[in-house]
Amino acid sequence: MAQTYLQVQKQIQSLQREAERLRMREMSGVIDRIKVAIAEYGITAEQLGFGSPSKGVIAKKTSSKAPSAGKAKYANGQGQVWGGMGPRPAWLRAELEAGKSLEDFLVSKASTQAKPATGKTRATATRPAAAKTAKGAQKRRAKKQYADPASGKTWAGMGPQPGWLKDLVASGKTLEELAV
Repeated sequence: MAQTYLQVQKQIQSLQREAERLRMREMSGVIDRIKVAIAEYGITAEQLGFGSPSKGVIAKKTSSKAPSAGKAKYANGQGQVWGGMGPRPAWLRAELEAGKSLEDFLVSKASTQAKPATGKTRATATRPAAAKTAKGAQKRRAKKQYADPASGKTWAGMGPQPGWLKDLVASGKTLEELAV
């Protein structure tokens, strides 16, 4: 004999009540095992993350210099922003390919607008010869090594080759011809 909708619903409710009873019975066994492990190893609530860290637990250090999530570090003045973490967004890659420098898009602390573009290329923008890293060591800066005389685009020879350089090499130019 076929069951009606109401009969199936009553079975579902009965099975759900039975499942909850089984869950509670199993959960009490899990809790008992956890209590035994806590007592055996002397685990504290702080070590489990329930309170302030104790001496035995190393607290995660946060740097005040790191940009906080959600804050724009670079912007183009048209509502497009990037926090400086993760891959560069397409709008920023396109601007860099067009010859602008990353410094042109830095957001000042006083405002959320980007610095006005100076029109200087990445290689000719003024910047210190060497910047200090977090550990105080001098960071090596690459010199401009390759340029496209037609467009003025440059590549320092470090990192992956830009698209414009790949296109020129594919069209028959050599790296030696494009060296500066």
